[in-house]
Amino acid sequence: MGLLAPWFLGGLAALGIPVFVHLLRKHVTTPRPVSSLMFFERGTQSSTRHKKLRYLLLFALRFALMLLIVLAFANPFIRRASADANGRLLIIVLDNSFSMRAAGHFDQAKRQALATLAAKPHSAKAQIMALGGRLEILTQPISDETQLHAALESIQPGDGHANFGDLGRSIRALSETIHTPIDLHLFSDLQRSAMPSNFADMVLPGNASLTLHSVASRTTAPNWAVESVEAPAELADPKDPKQSRVRAVIAGFNTPAVSRSVSLVINSKVVATRNVAVPANGRATVEFTPLDVGYGFNRCEIRIDGSDALAADDASVFSVRRSDPERVLFIHNAFDTRSPVYFGAALQAADHASFILQSANAEQVQDLDPSMFAFVVLSDTPMLPSIFANTLQKYVAKGGNVLVSLGTSGAQSAQIPLWGSNVAERRNYAQTGSTASIGRVDFSYPALVQVEPGRDNGGWAAIKVLYASMVNPAQARVAAWLNDGTPLILDKQIGEGHILLLTTGLENLTNDLPLHPVFVAFVDHAAHYLSGADQLSVSRLVDSYVQLRAASQPSGSLGTVEVTDPEGQRPLSLDEARHAQSIRLERTGFYRIRFASGRDAVIGVNADRRESDLLPMSDDLQKLWSGSSTGQSAQTAASTNEKQYRPVSLWWYVMLLALIAVAAESFLASSYMGTQREEA
Repeated sequence: MGLLAPWFLGGLAALGIPVFVHLLRKHVTTPRPVSSLMFFERGTQSSTRHKKLRYLLLFALRFALMLLIVLAFANPFIRRASADANGRLLIIVLDNSFSMRAAGHFDQAKRQALATLAAKPHSAKAQIMALGGRLEILTQPISDETQLHAALESIQPGDGHANFGDLGRSIRALSETIHTPIDLHLFSDLQRSAMPSNFADMVLPGNASLTLHSVASRTTAPNWAVESVEAPAELADPKDPKQSRVRAVIAGFNTPAVSRSVSLVINSKVVATRNVAVPANGRATVEFTPLDVGYGFNRCEIRIDGSDALAADDASVFSVRRSDPERVLFIHNAFDTRSPVYFGAALQAADHASFILQSANAEQVQDLDPSMFAFVVLSDTPMLPSIFANTLQKYVAKGGNVLVSLGTSGAQSAQIPLWGSNVAERRNYAQTGSTASIGRVDFSYPALVQVEPGRDNGGWAAIKVLYASMVNPAQARVAAWLNDGTPLILDKQIGEGHILLLTTGLENLTNDLPLHPVFVAFVDHAAHYLSGADQLSVSRLVDSYVQLRAASQPSGSLGTVEVTDPEGQRPLSLDEARHAQSIRLERTGFYRIRFASGRDAVIGVNADRRESDLLPMSDDLQKLWSGSSTGQSAQTAASTNEKQYRPVSLWWYVMLLALIAVAAESFLASSYMGTQREEA
């Protein structure tokens, strides 16, 4: 028991008031008539009788009333064991990121987490979370130990990259709804690479205390990893020296200089082995050429032979599809002989050329099936046979892509094939004796991508445009503009497919684009984008997403999507296969996807190689994050003592007793006053 305001005990001096009041009585003598005083003897009357306390019960009530009032202001309290650990919420976060696979760290962390959960008071509430590629909340705040234990046991090692910034943001958001104190226990290897770029993202709210349980050893074990792989997604000719090769980077983390053996594995068979010297804490490149793969999708792997601290990153998977060169249907008007020549030459000149151009004029395409081609090009052909136009619309709706260019022949018709709107205005810059230039280019667009465009706007600034069509860019992405604001390159999604619109021609009459080197790069990137080769990427990182269908298309209208994960399971339910627009790649290995358009893809998925650097955070950073500079044992003892008890104020009970004393005192005082009147 204690007092919350002990200074008010000075009021106990007021306890003398009832004593003073009871002693402050006058001796009243009633005069009586007497005939003579001569027979009375003079004497001294004693006052002892008048100094004695009378009405002791009334005095005790008044004394108790003053004492209770003083105690009420001192606010007494008792310590009571808290049924829910002082209302504190225990949050257990288990790191299951890729790096926790090293040296048995995950099993050790899980054992510690289970021990912490077992030490929890039975009635206290707790919550279980897993920190991997994202923070997964496995339970709500509950006290059911069976459910909490099952949730913690269900956590398995993952392949994602942990980010302590996600943990900090999630706990701050949680504190806005849960106002009780939070005891956060993180069981992790505390990897330095898991820190966000901004330390403020890791900061926890004021009502949360962080306890770090590190399973990483003070001496970081050396680890080698396949950091990156460069290989073709599609291969038409294995003898092509520019295409048929694989280049891999081997990185060492906290490693000495050593020679490692690196192997190329194709469809579970080792086809080549190279020895590479990796410098201390450095990187080395190894190359395999030629890349001899069979037709179809080939599951390939670069593997480091030997063992180290983290064996899971000693291999990197990727897929390569070998196929004959795909055909591209190029449709032009009968009077245009230049655009197929320029476009075909650029397609063959590209470094990654794997296409064969089939040229035809608009009158010759009535019996052609667009689905037999990688993509279709409409060069200045505003009018198409009605049967082929309908077939082409269905081709685009199911995922086919079309490049449409608007030349001078469209001046006779404002209609834009497949686009859904007409030409708003024709702009003939040659009539004014001037030319237009390209002002802005979006280099993040797949058909225009450039890492370092340079001062000349990636080579597009030198192009002169003589003729262009003004098109309303509503519901379309504009990737390039002329200097007067006219959209030059637009992309619109229709159904599952895309329409890439060039508002000028593909010949050298409306512009001089075909005469510049940037035209070859544009045709190369556009061909791979329109053919869907971007979906057949060599490899992707864990926790990346793959778009399964267009968001603009009604869900399920074009059939289902089939996805098979690395374990051979189907991660999508039947309903998700018809409606899901994307899928998250959660595991390392090969995913096989059959899109609603009928196209297949095999995607190799690898863990983020930041997880390969096993160096933990420094002790200073750990203390800064946890907000503690004292020893762990002292912090734990203080925290435990604080959790077991909570003060319960007795103020209301004391005031209730004081009220009862007031009522009793009033009743008794009235009774005594009546007795005095009778005596008088």
